[in-house]
Amino acid sequence: MGQPAMGQAAVGQAAPAPAKSAAQLKKEAKKREKLEKFQQKQEKIREQQAPPSRRQRRPPGVVTYDLETPPGQKKDVSVPLPPSYSPRYVEAAWYSWWEQEGFFKPEYGRSRVSEPNPRGVFMMCVPPPNVTGALHLGHALTSAIQDSLARWQRMRGLTTLWNPGCDHAGIATQVVVERRLWRTRGLTRHQLGRERFLQEVWAWKQEKGDRIYQQLRQLGASMDWDRACFTMDPKMSRAVCEAFVRLHEQGLIYRSTRMVHWSCALRSAISDIEVEKRELSGRTLLRVPGYEEPVEFGVLVAFAYPLEGSGEGQELVVATTRLETMLGDVAVAVHPEDPRYTHLRGRYVLHPFTGQRLPVLHDPFVDPQFGTGAVKVTPGHDATDFEVGQRHHLPSPCILDDEGRLQDVPPPFLGMPRFQARTAVMEALKELGLFRGVTENPMVVPICSRSRDVLEPVLRPQWFLRCSALAAAAAAVVRGGELRLRPPTHTRTWLQWMDNIRDWCISRQLWWGHRIPAYFVTVDDPSIPPGKDGEGKFWVSGRTEDEAREKAAKRFRVAPEKVTLRQDEDVLDTWFSSGLFPFSIFGWPEPSEDLDVFYPGTLLETGHDILFFWVARMVMLGLALTGRLPFREVYLHAIVRDAHGRKMSKSLGNVIDPLDVIHGISLQGLHEQLENSNLEPAELQRAREGQKRDFPNGIPECGTDALRFALCAYTAQGRDINLDVMRVLGYRHFCNKVWNGARFVLQALGGSYHPPPDLQVRGQPGLAERWVRSRLSRTVWAVCTAMEEFDFPGATTAVHRFWVYELCDVYLECVKPVLARAAAASDPVGGGDPDDPPIDADGAAEGDAADAVDAVDAVDAEAAALAVRDTLHTCLDAGLRLLAPFMPFLSEELWQRLPPPASPAPPLAPSICVCPFPEPRQYCWQDEEAEAAMEFTLSIVHALRSLRSTHGITRGRPPCFLQVPDPSWAALAGHCSPHIRVLGGVGAVHVLGGAGGDTPETPPPGCAVAVASEHCSVHLLLKGLVDAPKELARLGVRRQELARSMERLRERRGGAGYVDKVPPSVQEADAAKLAQVEAELQKVLEAEELMRKML
Repeated sequence: MGQPAMGQAAVGQAAPAPAKSAAQLKKEAKKREKLEKFQQKQEKIREQQAPPSRRQRRPPGVVTYDLETPPGQKKDVSVPLPPSYSPRYVEAAWYSWWEQEGFFKPEYGRSRVSEPNPRGVFMMCVPPPNVTGALHLGHALTSAIQDSLARWQRMRGLTTLWNPGCDHAGIATQVVVERRLWRTRGLTRHQLGRERFLQEVWAWKQEKGDRIYQQLRQLGASMDWDRACFTMDPKMSRAVCEAFVRLHEQGLIYRSTRMVHWSCALRSAISDIEVEKRELSGRTLLRVPGYEEPVEFGVLVAFAYPLEGSGEGQELVVATTRLETMLGDVAVAVHPEDPRYTHLRGRYVLHPFTGQRLPVLHDPFVDPQFGTGAVKVTPGHDATDFEVGQRHHLPSPCILDDEGRLQDVPPPFLGMPRFQARTAVMEALKELGLFRGVTENPMVVPICSRSRDVLEPVLRPQWFLRCSALAAAAAAVVRGGELRLRPPTHTRTWLQWMDNIRDWCISRQLWWGHRIPAYFVTVDDPSIPPGKDGEGKFWVSGRTEDEAREKAAKRFRVAPEKVTLRQDEDVLDTWFSSGLFPFSIFGWPEPSEDLDVFYPGTLLETGHDILFFWVARMVMLGLALTGRLPFREVYLHAIVRDAHGRKMSKSLGNVIDPLDVIHGISLQGLHEQLENSNLEPAELQRAREGQKRDFPNGIPECGTDALRFALCAYTAQGRDINLDVMRVLGYRHFCNKVWNGARFVLQALGGSYHPPPDLQVRGQPGLAERWVRSRLSRTVWAVCTAMEEFDFPGATTAVHRFWVYELCDVYLECVKPVLARAAAASDPVGGGDPDDPPIDADGAAEGDAADAVDAVDAVDAEAAALAVRDTLHTCLDAGLRLLAPFMPFLSEELWQRLPPPASPAPPLAPSICVCPFPEPRQYCWQDEEAEAAMEFTLSIVHALRSLRSTHGITRGRPPCFLQVPDPSWAALAGHCSPHIRVLGGVGAVHVLGGAGGDTPETPPPGCAVAVASEHCSVHLLLKGLVDAPKELARLGVRRQELARSMERLRERRGGAGYVDKVPPSVQEADAAKLAQVEAELQKVLEAEELMRKML
């Protein structure tokens, strides 16, 4: 009654301001939001400028291994472990010892490789990297996956061979050496001559050849280096020669003049699958090797051919995307049913530059809708035109030489580079009044994947492999299930490619490579006319020149002395020798023990991008030459891209050298690497900006193990891997977690501990021991199952989960009080075994002594501690073995420090590399009861931790009250209360109600409440521990932040076109984020309500 009505002014006060509009209110709200953001930013700046607190994460320290250990000798593990994980310390010295001891050789532990092994044989060969190459992330991914498989199979007891090798990389190597020769001595290979040039290449190979091998060693690759092969080694060259001769004798290899893709930059033909087809939507300028200015593509040029015998203005207009080739035109063609040109039957046009008469053909291949409906015919430079020329018996002149200069054309075009001639022809047509215009034209430009050159279709005599029958056999083994492709999505692609395969051009106009063992025959007999280069009957193959001469003499029925031979100058495509790799490395065609044992191989693992370059050709050649598949299974991994999903490119600045991830590099160091590249100034600037954006602080040192683990964890069976370096750093932190957990376990075991035989647990194991052994058992099963299915993320996730969330976060915390009580019981006055260091309670509160008493539940302290130590040893031993295939250095460093078994038990294996991998039949301890009990316990712990976090409780151990209506669950809660105290960070645990109840039915006032599960609700006493007004203010700020976030998300999701335009993955992420914000907001509202009650 005494209060003024709404909208009235109180007595003595000024009249209220007029009500604000909705727009004004929204504007003021935005101002307040901006002010709050500004204040938060200022607070962050003040925090950053403040000295770091003790609990703040410091940059990982760098510790080095400085003890003198000659290469090949075992690392000294008698010294104490450093206090924190450091990759430089851990990865030092181990690899040379592994190699020296022969752990990676299949002969290890047996008299010879052919000795029967009931476990079986595992053989895998590496995709041979180029001898020119340096390590890149593709190699690192391949190495990480293959090494994890090889180490896993080796530890399982299989006779394991991972065979290394290196490819001579014909084109890439020749280009590198030619550039160096020109840069250092100003010479071309032709000036030097073939023999001296090859000497230069071999010298360069000796200088650089093992660089990539050393880099693979840094990645921990467990290859048998004594079996390393180079594709130009004598035994490999013999295999290549044998393969060519056999296939030529069978008629599968033949000589023919056919249209091929020609790289003018390389002066060589390349195969169809080395052609990248770049689609252009219209006029586009492309950079072409050998040309300073970009070249125009994506246009259609129209010009007129004058009609013979007609008056002025009688012409036939044609259009072309390659104007320079009109100098090789031999005809013009129109569709026979095109009414515009029916009157031109039997007519000719005149070539404006050569004066030749060109017939007007009427052929149905012409599309009347394209251009003017009339097309030029150039059989020497177009596959379709070549077929037309063959039908109409036309000549096929080639107007381009090997370097792309014009030949057999009139001046002034003679000798011009092809794209300069394009411009010159256009200008000449304009002068003659025959130019009719330029229009944009979508087109596909063939690009050489090797040289980035624009390819030319040209007629050249080449060697071809007839592929139809070989491909049919390769398709049949996949259809029949003899060869299995993983992921199976590649099967359809494989079959489509095999069913539509074309013959493979296998000759290259290079000097570096396997020279083709074929000879052109000239017979000194007037009755036998000289042959032509493209005629197959004048070519013979032979393992030696004498063998070839005998073949020629027999073919032409003359005496051998009448035969003159000229060996082909060309070499074979590099992929031909790589296709023989699975059996040529074992000395094929000569018999050998390795060939008998390791061929066919078990698995071929590689990237899906070379499925047809390499995998298909290995299958085709293996079946053709040995009658057997080269391997039984193929696993194709994804392609590595950057964190944004972009292809890695130097010009984008997103190429990541794996060694930079391993050792770390500053932003300045990344910039300096770009300076040493061949990027254009504009590309260089863009790349620097990209590096600065993606790596503002450089790349931190992550170590080999973290990189390997990250790459395997990323390898879902898809097509792309978007690699974020910060996730690799996250696995570096995981390494530190493993390190600290292992240090604690080794400290807890002490110097006098010896594990029991057969994974027994002595003493009195409790719930925690039963639970962690059950979880370990399930982890072993999960890892083994995942590895068998090539599910690397599944395997790494299982190992990571066990180490972090089950062993370190739960079990180690549970046993600290038990160990502390045992130590106190055995040494009440501070004596004890000097070899046993004190247990680090890692910040445990004073209540742990009471927890220890409760945890053992009046059972003898030493018996409980013995069970704990046996369980700790089992978990550490098995956990490191499970980790070993992915993190070989860290697992070896820690495993070497495990206490040995007591005699007369057999000694441990010398290295974790060759110790048995955990198998489900050994670790068969699934305990459903213990897991259910611990799951109930952990649900309570998570609820308590959530309440502590919600109310900002960082110190203190408040009592908690558990409402458990069901008597059986109440009894379990009472039994597990010691673990709840330790893991939940609380004081006394009171169970309300039920058979295990020890207090009245209701909790005291001032408790925060959370639901742990359907069986239990948790009440955490906050009264006297929390400053209610201050906490209420903090919660209010957080409520406003969450409300704003929720409003923004709802606006975004309700926006026009959101459902149709936003990718489904982003929509799912937004929905999950909104649900998370709504759940947190509900918790904040409940917490505010509680604080108000406490005021």
